[in-house]
Amino acid sequence: MTTEAEKANDYDDIIAEADTGARAPKHWFSRSFLWVVPLIWSLFQLWIASPLPFVLGIGVYNDTQTRAIHLGFAVLLAFLAFPASKSGPRDHIPILTWIVAAVAAATASYLFWDYDGIAARTGIPNTTDLVMAGIGLVLLMEAGRRSLGIPLMGVAVVFLAYVFFGSSELLPDVVRWKGASFEKAMSHLMLTTEGVYGVALGVSSGFVFLFVLFGALLNQAGAGNYFLQLAFSALGHLRGGPAKAAVIASAATGLISGSSIANVVTTGTFTIPLMKRVGFSATKAGAIEVSSSINGVLTPPVMGAVAFLMTEYVGVSYVEVVKTAIVPAAISYVALIYIVHLEALKSGMTGTSTMHPVKFILGAVFIIAISLVIAGGTLYVAGVVVDLLDGAVGPASTPTLVAVLAIAYVTSVWYASKAPDLDLSFETIDHLPSTGTIFKTGMHYLLPILLLMYLLMIERKSPGLSAFWSSVFMLGILVTQKPLKALFRGDASVLMRAKEGWEDVAAGLIIGARNMIGLACAMGIAGIIVGSVTLTGVGQVMAEFVEFLSGGNLLAMLFFVALISIVLGMGLPTTANYIVVSSLMAGVVVELGAQSGLIVPLIAVHMFVFYFGIMADVTPPVGLASFAAAAISGGDPLKTGFQAFFYSIRTALLPFLFIFNTDLLLIDVGPVQAVFVFVVALIAMLLFAAGSMGFMFTRSRLWESVALILIAFTLFRPGFFLDMITPEFETRPAADVYQMAEDAGAGESLQVRLVGENLMGDPVDAKYLLPLGEAGADGETRLSENAGIEFRVEDGDYYVDNLAFGGPSEQLGIDFDWQLVELEVATDRPPKELFFIPAFLLFAVVALIQRRRQRAEEAEAHA
Repeated sequence: MTTEAEKANDYDDIIAEADTGARAPKHWFSRSFLWVVPLIWSLFQLWIASPLPFVLGIGVYNDTQTRAIHLGFAVLLAFLAFPASKSGPRDHIPILTWIVAAVAAATASYLFWDYDGIAARTGIPNTTDLVMAGIGLVLLMEAGRRSLGIPLMGVAVVFLAYVFFGSSELLPDVVRWKGASFEKAMSHLMLTTEGVYGVALGVSSGFVFLFVLFGALLNQAGAGNYFLQLAFSALGHLRGGPAKAAVIASAATGLISGSSIANVVTTGTFTIPLMKRVGFSATKAGAIEVSSSINGVLTPPVMGAVAFLMTEYVGVSYVEVVKTAIVPAAISYVALIYIVHLEALKSGMTGTSTMHPVKFILGAVFIIAISLVIAGGTLYVAGVVVDLLDGAVGPASTPTLVAVLAIAYVTSVWYASKAPDLDLSFETIDHLPSTGTIFKTGMHYLLPILLLMYLLMIERKSPGLSAFWSSVFMLGILVTQKPLKALFRGDASVLMRAKEGWEDVAAGLIIGARNMIGLACAMGIAGIIVGSVTLTGVGQVMAEFVEFLSGGNLLAMLFFVALISIVLGMGLPTTANYIVVSSLMAGVVVELGAQSGLIVPLIAVHMFVFYFGIMADVTPPVGLASFAAAAISGGDPLKTGFQAFFYSIRTALLPFLFIFNTDLLLIDVGPVQAVFVFVVALIAMLLFAAGSMGFMFTRSRLWESVALILIAFTLFRPGFFLDMITPEFETRPAADVYQMAEDAGAGESLQVRLVGENLMGDPVDAKYLLPLGEAGADGETRLSENAGIEFRVEDGDYYVDNLAFGGPSEQLGIDFDWQLVELEVATDRPPKELFFIPAFLLFAVVALIQRRRQRAEEAEAHA
């Protein structure tokens, strides 16, 4: 009989194999080395993120050097912490591994310790450079294989093969390129910032590490336990309560964890057995946990650190990314809770509460809205107070704010000390104290999260600096929370608790660093893929491949992009997943969509491929999160994966919807309209869930399910039917371009049609959306400064004359000398929301019929 302790160890092994390293050596030196090096790595990352290097003039490195050191730590620990195979030794580190690890660290950090020499030889590397680059490339991929498995390394090998052998006559003409020499490839991939040491690794060393560390410190302090118990105390008494609590707990855990696998194991250890206890099958219990955990990665503010990558790749602010992601994530979570409720109804489950599902949904939405209002109001008031303090006390405002935050923290810990500390176990989870009692025990955990949001969204500090100060605050909490509680309780063990606090700090710093091993390696390998794409131009080949598969059909094109994104994302961690799919597929959607007349903002395209890349964690045969959940539930991994995919259909539906209806991403939407969009989208998603589950008030007949899905589609995309009646746009001549750009309002865009040839010599006839920014300037200036494009006039025709490097127009794929053929402006037509009326009338008919049938079934059951 397996004990709970043995199960807990098994679950820890799952996380270790996936995230932190499965090796636990017994020898004191090896054990100490794997304790000290991650600790040094975390301290190094905190040091370079802090102002101290510039204040003291010590340890100031440029971005390329910090990326090299960052990768050096990662590959060193990847070799030492992860065995070469599942049968490899876990209780000791072989001598050969020590040697290879040292070589790997030296080659990975080569750009740091010979930075000046490499910079002087840019484009003409010497033999040493090439040897170090070649060895470093191979050992980086091996480090990635050990820490992440074969999938990402396999993808990188395919791209490297294309780099070197892309000129082979064995390849079709459509994908063939001239190929690259070893010198050119190594120079591009390993000795510049175009490949391994590019944007991805820069984001990893500058932002991602600190957010992963922040999450590890928060979890070490007890926040994960706190969120889980809070969810169970609030929802555990409802019908299918443990499953609903799993959804909410995974959402909260997603705030502090960027790994869907860690999310599954952390919360699933408790939620899955409890779901099975109340009647869910092993397959469905695991699938619910997987779907919840996947959504945690899609939920702002961190999104598995992808939010910060998007700011770099798309060129928008962090606040814009959060605003874009919030509505899809929120409605997807509420819909999952509803799906769980429908599963409980279909299975005849009961709870100690008989709350009506509509009341429960409305209550959940109300609580979410109130929480957002309170959080937003708190941040706004904090911003106002800071402004007032700046005016009143000047330079003393920062110390004053720190003092206020410290007082708030000490007061919340004092309040928490009045209740017993939380104890998470199967024995106590059924007899939790009230929600209010649990809430007050961890109020101080909310302060660093609020500080992080304040710095990011109000002060608009950089993500790295925001995470640094939030992590510093968390370090203070870890050191002081236990001795403060002991002091307030009159306990004599204050010194012992203080020692425990420092032990928690060390543990949090070490866990945070070890959580980054695979992620940093993934960023480096992703750089190989990105560098291969920029070196070979294979992105254009992907576009032609998808165009060939789809036959030019827009929906088919999006379907194949979604499918390829899932395949590319299999087995990859969240951030590497996004880098790979966005590098290869975002341009495909932009280019082919434009040729089909689909004009979509770049951030919507990136959200599209990101959503489907993340679906790979669910989808068999490589759904790692599904395998982790099945290991806990005892269910079949493939069945769990397919069931989780069925539950996640609503998540897979959303990207298609917001590609055609960008209102869902709150793009160019005001506050009042944003509330309207959220309410309508939420209703639509709940109806879609009811239709796909075949159950609303009672089991649905086939026509009722079809009607519910049709209603949901109408609410999601009312313009579909209006476009059949009257066109959305009318054309204007190219000569009006400057006048229309000048007349457009602030934040609006100009829709243009351009024709020309791409780099491959193929004809292009596509439509593009050019951002115009703030109003007030003349049209030519607005296009140049905001869209990064300039036109010249030849014989009355307008041609692209200049493109800003890295600007919006260049990112859209527009090229020099393309001709501006025409402009498109929205037509004056009835509001698309008119189609909501017949949709709601049809819903009333279906609801009335189902309610009557439900009453008849209840009467028959009572007879």
